[in-house]
Amino acid sequence: MLRFIIQLFPLWAILLSAFAFYTPEPFVALKASIIPLLAFIMLTMGLTLTPADFRHVLNQPKAVLIGLVLQFSVMPLVALLIALLFQFDADLTLGMVLVGCVAGGTASNVMCFLAKGDVALSISMTAMSTLAGVVLTPLLVELLAGQVVDIPLAGMMLNLLKIVLFPVLTGVLLNYFFSASIQRLVPLLPLFSVAAIVLIIAIVVALNAATLPTIGPIVALAVVLHNTTGLSLGYLVAKRLGLPETSCRTIALEVGLQNSGLAVALAMKFFAPASALAGTLFSIWHNVSGSVLATWWRRRSRSLSSQSVEQSAEVSDA
Repeated sequence: MLRFIIQLFPLWAILLSAFAFYTPEPFVALKASIIPLLAFIMLTMGLTLTPADFRHVLNQPKAVLIGLVLQFSVMPLVALLIALLFQFDADLTLGMVLVGCVAGGTASNVMCFLAKGDVALSISMTAMSTLAGVVLTPLLVELLAGQVVDIPLAGMMLNLLKIVLFPVLTGVLLNYFFSASIQRLVPLLPLFSVAAIVLIIAIVVALNAATLPTIGPIVALAVVLHNTTGLSLGYLVAKRLGLPETSCRTIALEVGLQNSGLAVALAMKFFAPASALAGTLFSIWHNVSGSVLATWWRRRSRSLSSQSVEQSAEVSDA
């Protein structure tokens, strides 16, 4: 039942967003809670990690390196190119770039499991990109959008330390020293995270309620294009570089699924509310696209397994 509720995340996000659109006042009043909510999400991520997840990087350095390079090159550059293609203004361009420059999202770990990918690799890549993003995200935003909008580089790094690094490391330490107690909470953590991100989405929708009908559809199209390109290039480049199928699926999901909640938090902290719109729509869409792709890959794996069994049986009969 709990898993079913969590899998319906896009539905809850759409329903609460619709309510926030038509009744924005209560959600606008919660604007200051976005940063604490995101920090809480990062804490729950840390509670699911162990030092072994970081050490796993040493087992597959090539795959991790390829994933990280793609994560912080493909997604930022594609985001900027799409913003230029759609001729977005400064705020919307910044929003797209923010989504492109943040680390991979924790949703990728679940999608990887559903897709029959390499879950250990997925968890390690998410952990490493999250830590690397504390430095790389502000630098890339400054590089790609610094001429469009003034970027508070030092302020962004300091806030990423507070809302990403400290909560994640706190979660890891709590899990290490109080593992038995934390493990009893682990089944509930995804539900808490979903509730927090749904509320963040609703708050941003409320703050952009006046302009959403006019700019929402075009930003949604840009987000779909961004996400699809990330998933496609992540898979194709990994395949081209000779990685096994499970690793290719994992890297595709790690590259294409972003920590868009963090992009929203940074946008709301340092920039105009409109710059948070891309992250908000990405949060909804990448869960839909990731689920569809993961399900298709899972069914394809079953189909290939069945064919392999049938072929083996035919050879035995012969």
